[in-house]
Amino acid sequence: MHIHHLNTATMCPLGGRLVSGEGRLFARARLVCHVLLVETDDGLVLIDTGLGLGDIADPNRLGPKWVRQVHPRLDPAETAFEQVRALGFSPGDVRHIIPTHLDIDHAGGLPDFPKARIHVHIREHEAAVRRTVEVKRARYIDDHWAHGPDWKLFGNGGEDWFGFKGVRPFSNRETDIVIVPLPGHTPGHCGVAVRGDGKWLFHAGDAFFHHGQIETPPAPMPFALRIFQRKADTDRAARIANQERLRALNEAHGDDIAIFNAHDPASFDGFCGHAHG
Repeated sequence: MHIHHLNTATMCPLGGRLVSGEGRLFARARLVCHVLLVETDDGLVLIDTGLGLGDIADPNRLGPKWVRQVHPRLDPAETAFEQVRALGFSPGDVRHIIPTHLDIDHAGGLPDFPKARIHVHIREHEAAVRRTVEVKRARYIDDHWAHGPDWKLFGNGGEDWFGFKGVRPFSNRETDIVIVPLPGHTPGHCGVAVRGDGKWLFHAGDAFFHHGQIETPPAPMPFALRIFQRKADTDRAARIANQERLRALNEAHGDDIAIFNAHDPASFDGFCGHAHG
């Protein structure tokens, strides 16, 4: 398997070092939407999508408040669709998408790959699509699944993986990609681990926001990022518990498992330009 690291949306909120831990106080920070594109025997697999072409064409659907606060670049060249093409593939080669969750900045590219099967936790589907689990409506956008995706839903059953429960391969044919429930940020939030070149890459989505959170001991987190993380929680206790488990995993197996989140530019830059596998 070859694994490509993509930034599918650059976000530039005000706050400088209060957001990213560096830069001037009133400068714009830089955040990313870290997406994995995995080449498998069953076609391409996307882990998260970032923003999509429809979001770039009509940013109003993202919500004026979100656009104003996050200040995304809205560059179509950053979309997963265009980056898949730039790598020499056809968008139709994307057979599967595994969103860590369905928030605005993780599911925007779903409509760009209408034939892909979407693997998502049933609790996340209930919250985002069916709206049977109460969450803030603004975090999900119905336009992202108005095309009627081919959903593949799963629950909490599964196997143990480095102490995490309910872990399952995303398909019977591909056991080197596993989905790890990490609720807290959203009801059905998950991480996705991919094994390539003898090492696991563990995309933890929004289970944590800053690389210092899974260091031992934890490094101080930028103030504004800490506030945003708390406001975005649907279950703060679960999110904190999962961060502690990720910290323990990093301490015990950091040489064999590279853990990163969706928005940390330092983590993304460390992988930038590399294809694993």
